[in-house]
Amino acid sequence: MSQPSLDRAIGLPAATLLVIGGIVGSGIFLTTGIMAASLPSAPLLMLAWLAGGLFALAGALTYAELGAMFPRAGGVYVYLHEEFGALPAFLYGWTMLLVALCGGCAAVAVGFADYLSHFCPALGVDRVLVAMPLGSVVWRISAGQVVAVASLVFLGAVNYVGVRSGSATNAVLTTAKILGLAILPVAAVITVRHALLATGVWSMDVSLPGASPAAAFGVAMIAVLWANDGYYFLTYAAGEVRDPKRNLPRALIYGLLGVMAIYLVVNLAYFAALPMDQIAGTSRIAERAATAMMGPTGATIVALTVVVSTFGCNAAAILASSRLLYAMAADGLFFRSAGTVHPRYHSPHVAIVLVTVWSSFLALSGTYEQLFTYVVFTSVLFSLFGGLALFWLRRARPGAERPYRVWGYPIVPALFMAGSVFVIVNTLQARPVESIAGLALLAIGLPVFYYWRRTLPGTTGTSGTSGTTGER
Repeated sequence: MSQPSLDRAIGLPAATLLVIGGIVGSGIFLTTGIMAASLPSAPLLMLAWLAGGLFALAGALTYAELGAMFPRAGGVYVYLHEEFGALPAFLYGWTMLLVALCGGCAAVAVGFADYLSHFCPALGVDRVLVAMPLGSVVWRISAGQVVAVASLVFLGAVNYVGVRSGSATNAVLTTAKILGLAILPVAAVITVRHALLATGVWSMDVSLPGASPAAAFGVAMIAVLWANDGYYFLTYAAGEVRDPKRNLPRALIYGLLGVMAIYLVVNLAYFAALPMDQIAGTSRIAERAATAMMGPTGATIVALTVVVSTFGCNAAAILASSRLLYAMAADGLFFRSAGTVHPRYHSPHVAIVLVTVWSSFLALSGTYEQLFTYVVFTSVLFSLFGGLALFWLRRARPGAERPYRVWGYPIVPALFMAGSVFVIVNTLQARPVESIAGLALLAIGLPVFYYWRRTLPGTTGTSGTSGTTGER
């Protein structure tokens, strides 16, 4: 009896929405105010958002070539395995699942709960339910964190019953969030008119009292890259994309261009609505800007949009994360049960459960800013190796089939790698504790790798490295 396999059920429109849905979560609604606390300059903030979008686009173009070459479940894990072998690939998967991907799910879920409290204040992240002393620190669990966990469990269940269910849920929620975001710039045009000039968005004054513009810009970029993180989610689900050699590159490019446009226009609306002294340090910037433009009704609309947006982002993230764990397990680098496919739903059901459980634990463990710092540092660290894989594969396998070749090679992938180095160095300097914690988790992966290799030798051939799962 043949084993069930993943279904190629994601077409180009759904794949493009998966890219957008995986990126646009809570970041655009929350991070501009946080960024402005260290970078109170509208021109520099817009430049940071543009630079972050171009960095993600360069990464998407790089991964588009690799994804078209290896259109199998696992994404970057597969590319690293193909070029560098099992150990670097495992360390990537270990770090991304342990911190970046599941940490991203946790952070977005907390953002979801924060905005849901607009409608039900008793469910806010400031409502502490449990305070547990742990040595010199106190572990607090809020009502908002419990709500975050509940949202993750629900989305895990949706993905459990099949990729069609997960993809359709993401498509509906992503469409809704785009429509909701469109309200902000429209309101800015109608209610504020010429306020862009009045608030100084086009002023070239980039002086920052008491701060180095370069250092402040680098700190702001951490938040921007968090908001752009997730552009590679589609590559994890490449084993379920129809005609992936054509659709995967197209979806990555269309999706990233769409996100860049959304982010820049929405930020212009923020600057039109509020002066800089009201933006800096404001965590719920979208809600405050909408209130300034439309009154309480605007705040309610934005809060609802954020709830839908963050919920939809995690629908895409859980779908993607579980495929990475599935690929690792199928290669014998995790419990083999996580590499199985449900006989009825054709989903990696065990992997989905494990990703949901770990994301829920992380949602109970840290603040929003700490979580997105962990996510950005570890994610960008391996982006550097993803770019290296493209260069090395070009040299090692010059005759390999490449249905898509990255535009602007070698400049575009080189810029992607250079941007990765900049963010890595800056994050180490600006957030040393979180960065060192991420590196420590990476180091812990070494003995774990050798444990799995010793206890579960060999591969099943069903993952992205050597098998044909999803090739239907």
